[in-house]
Amino acid sequence: MKPLDFDEVRFSRRQLLRGSAASGLAAGVAGIPSLAFAHDHGGRWANLYKFIASYVDTGKVANIVVSIGAGDNDPEFVGKGTLAFGGMTKADGDSLYRIYSQTKPVTGIATMMLIQDGKLGLDQPLHEILPAFKDMKVQKTYDGGIGPDDLEPAKTPITIRHLLTHTAGLGYSIIQKGPIAQAYNEAGLVPGQVSRFPIPGVNDYKPVRSLETFADLLATMPLVDQPGNTWHYSVSLDLLGRVIEVASGMPFDQFLQQRLFDPCGMTDTHFTLPQEKVARLTTNYGKVGEDWLPMDPAAASIYTQEPAFPFGGAGLVSSPRDYDRFQRMLLNLGEINGTRVMSEPAVRLATSNIAPEGANLEWPWIKGAGFGAGGRVGLAGPDKGSFGWGGAAGTLSSIYPGQGMRMGLYTQYMPSSAYDMMPGLQAAFAADLAAMRG
Repeated sequence: MKPLDFDEVRFSRRQLLRGSAASGLAAGVAGIPSLAFAHDHGGRWANLYKFIASYVDTGKVANIVVSIGAGDNDPEFVGKGTLAFGGMTKADGDSLYRIYSQTKPVTGIATMMLIQDGKLGLDQPLHEILPAFKDMKVQKTYDGGIGPDDLEPAKTPITIRHLLTHTAGLGYSIIQKGPIAQAYNEAGLVPGQVSRFPIPGVNDYKPVRSLETFADLLATMPLVDQPGNTWHYSVSLDLLGRVIEVASGMPFDQFLQQRLFDPCGMTDTHFTLPQEKVARLTTNYGKVGEDWLPMDPAAASIYTQEPAFPFGGAGLVSSPRDYDRFQRMLLNLGEINGTRVMSEPAVRLATSNIAPEGANLEWPWIKGAGFGAGGRVGLAGPDKGSFGWGGAAGTLSSIYPGQGMRMGLYTQYMPSSAYDMMPGLQAAFAADLAAMRG
């Protein structure tokens, strides 16, 4: 592997951090009965393993781990590779990955817990929680100017539903262009992190130092579209972190720990990775041509230091086994290992299409689908009822209630769009299941 100098390469933060959405593996799981998976590792996932090996053995990625679970059973893991190129430690279900936007469903589900508790309302105006968002201005032209003559008043208030479904009209520094993108960057409205090392075009701007400051500054920015009008990938799940703080009366990360991670038994999901777990952390790579740049080596990972604030849209590190517990809780309608984490009605609502009626959902990532509490919702065919999302470094996850299954894909490279793994993964998975059914 040819070593690269950070100063020789200018990355695009927009290119790197745009994760491909979790379109799911529904084509592979259509019509599958609830299987009682055993931990035999006896070759029944031969096609899936061959698919994984085609990426690992050719040096396209350092590792891939796929998690597969059915019903209330523990997951199986199929994988290959090491935590870093040239490393000795094999990746497995307990290896740690930067899941980036796979954090969004976690924050969405946490928000639904407060709706369940009666501390928030799905259609409650945001300004009742955060008053600074009461009189918002909106760009007349998407990604146009941001001067007084370029703006108009919001026609309707932002609601919690809008935030959960990316229909609030908020922007995203990795998506927007022009003056609005520059304004977000200069204000420090960049809720994410990639590396401790300076990488031109990626971490030129630093995030503000608290969720409260993030929310206050975000309220001064014009919206890019009218609330409820169109699905725009945005910072709305990050803003919900502050909403959760105010509504619950406790810091966002503590709320997640007490209400979600601890009850689910998620012991390996963190905003700040403890030093004793660094040996299980993968290295994240940036692809430049045919070469790989170790953007975030495990030993010097930015995730071992406290973030500017807990990024509810892209901030978590987790393992395939740990995130599967979150998926398992949702698949089992709020319960895991006999512990009731949230109510069944709250889970059903969270994982259904709650996008506002009439909103334009024609973005390529979700075209033909709906959107729930931070994740894509399948509406038709074998994908119907699925719920999940992906991360910018090659991870994704989905649950399939109709088939009683859950799946996750874990690898670590940026941008995730460098490879389209889904068709091959679906085909391999379907071939193995067909062989099992005989």
